[in-house]
Amino acid sequence: MKNWLITGASSGLGMLMTRKLLARGDKVVACVRRPASLDELYAHYGERLIVCCFDMTDTPAMRDALTAAFTACGRIDYVVSNAGYGLFGAAEEVSDAQIERQIATNLTGSIQLVRAVLPWLRAQNGGRIVQISSEGGQVAYPNFSLYHASKWGIEGFMESVAQEVKPFGIDIVIAEPGPTATGFGQGLDHATPLAVYDETPAGEVRRAIASGAFDIKGDAERTVDALIKVVEMPQPPFRVPLGSIAYHHLTSSLSARLQEIERQREVACSADRD
Repeated sequence: MKNWLITGASSGLGMLMTRKLLARGDKVVACVRRPASLDELYAHYGERLIVCCFDMTDTPAMRDALTAAFTACGRIDYVVSNAGYGLFGAAEEVSDAQIERQIATNLTGSIQLVRAVLPWLRAQNGGRIVQISSEGGQVAYPNFSLYHASKWGIEGFMESVAQEVKPFGIDIVIAEPGPTATGFGQGLDHATPLAVYDETPAGEVRRAIASGAFDIKGDAERTVDALIKVVEMPQPPFRVPLGSIAYHHLTSSLSARLQEIERQREVACSADRD
């Protein structure tokens, strides 16, 4: 039996992962904002499900809850940073308050979660942190600029932290799902649209999502199964794409970026001192 801690466990991939891990016999610390969302699971699995209640934007409450969770479990093998949501709108359309909430939840909240668990993982001589990012941590769509800012930001943070904590036996895995049928779209925070963007790529994406034409190939259950399999590997990859759309978008984007950089070799080297 392994012990897991999962944020954003009340819905989507977090809820599915919680259900699957409990069903196979593991213990899960499920972190949510509304504990009633897990009443059914708690009634079925009892003490193998520990429910922690905090908002990702409330760092003191998060630290208190994590202290209680590690104390109760003795050891937590896997920390899954999954909580987050999408802000939908062109950069000019989103409000200041929407920007602050998006960054506070997806980026700052995830950073503070990692900072809070690291002392516990060091004390137990290791563990594994799983950051649920997105293909949107390396590629971008119109109308998701602030969401991408949070995901590109957390991936850079995790890449640095992975180097810092490797000597302590702490591994990090970044999961990058493509568009997946999880209810993510229903949870989007929408900006007030400006008519000037109607006939632009931003407007095209808005219409595709509204009409259901936006391509979603990822299966939520298969995504979670693949993720658990990768996370439990003795030596997992640092980044793992999940879904064919993510795989193709990431390989295409990275190839294009590499080609663009290679074309800049002369100008890049010209900036060196003699």
